Amino acid sequence: MAKRALIIGITGQDGSYLAELLVGKLYEVHGLIRRASLFNTDRIDHMYRDPHSIGAVVRLHYGDLTDASTLRRVFENVEPDEVYNLGAQSHVRVSFDMAEYTADVVAMGTLRVIESLRDHVAHRGRSVRYYQAGSSEMFGAAPPPQNEKTPFFPRSPYGVGKLAAHLFAVNYREAYNLFICNGILFNHESPRRGETFVTRKVTRAVGRISQGLQDKLYLGNLSAQRDWGYAADYVEAMWLMLQQNQPDDYVIATGEAHSVGELVELAFAEAKLDWRRHVEIDARYLRPTEVDALCGDTSKARERLGWRPRMTFFELIRTMVVHDCELARSERALSQAGFVSPARGAAITGQN
Repeated sequence: MAKRALIIGITGQDGSYLAELLVGKLYEVHGLIRRASLFNTDRIDHMYRDPHSIGAVVRLHYGDLTDASTLRRVFENVEPDEVYNLGAQSHVRVSFDMAEYTADVVAMGTLRVIESLRDHVAHRGRSVRYYQAGSSEMFGAAPPPQNEKTPFFPRSPYGVGKLAAHLFAVNYREAYNLFICNGILFNHESPRRGETFVTRKVTRAVGRISQGLQDKLYLGNLSAQRDWGYAADYVEAMWLMLQQNQPDDYVIATGEAHSVGELVELAFAEAKLDWRRHVEIDARYLRPTEVDALCGDTSKARERLGWRPRMTFFELIRTMVVHDCELARSERALSQAGFVSPARGAAITGQN
């Protein structure tokens, strides 16, 4: 029988790539999604089929990390072999403005999921493997390179929430002998990245500027350094963690750091644009407490999982720029036909 996986946060960037990976491995994939008045499944629409149709391999369930009773029902109904908790309020800058909500979803939400897991395993006598999505933001001000033994020093409500979730996962693994792995993933991007995250914010702006739909891009700290990789590479590491004989925690990164300024210069150069003419600094996008440099040491993952990133930083940004230039061309064509206003830009000038 096919393995059954439950992906919490399946409609996000990582969830969509993970679902593709698991479907390719002939899993039966179930996803937890939040109820919304608008369709928010565009990243997985190419995989989803009506559950009444023959051959449906991705099934969706309504639920929320703030609702423990729903989580328990989903566990009982799905009976998963593997659970991937990718759900979160994941925007670092926004977490300063929505600290309580971020803590509830990221930290307490994880506790609710793990409690549901513990109850399900105890009551059904089943073996379930669980992946918890950690973040390099837990390291915060700790000097790079950061690995599994680096002391945590988070600098944002999001980082603090992720650290609490990480520690809940470790505690439940040790207290109840649950198969729980923490993936401490450094920044990972793709053309599916949300438009308010800095990489996509930049490449989306490059595309729109190249088509005359936008003139300015407003950013915060150009000196901040991050370790950026390709999201599709990173979800493979998630899966590999759950295929090991013993659960453990792993740092997943490229081992290379680049500044936001480098990202901007490279992205604009791909479209043959001078970034200095279009980029301005807006203090609203600066964090109250900044994380200066994150760069991961993936020695453990390379040795034990056999995992390595395939796409380089330069290939990643080039891929995103090409995608967003094509998207902007389509947007411009629609605008000229009277379907889209060229003033659209709120998503591009959002939080950094």
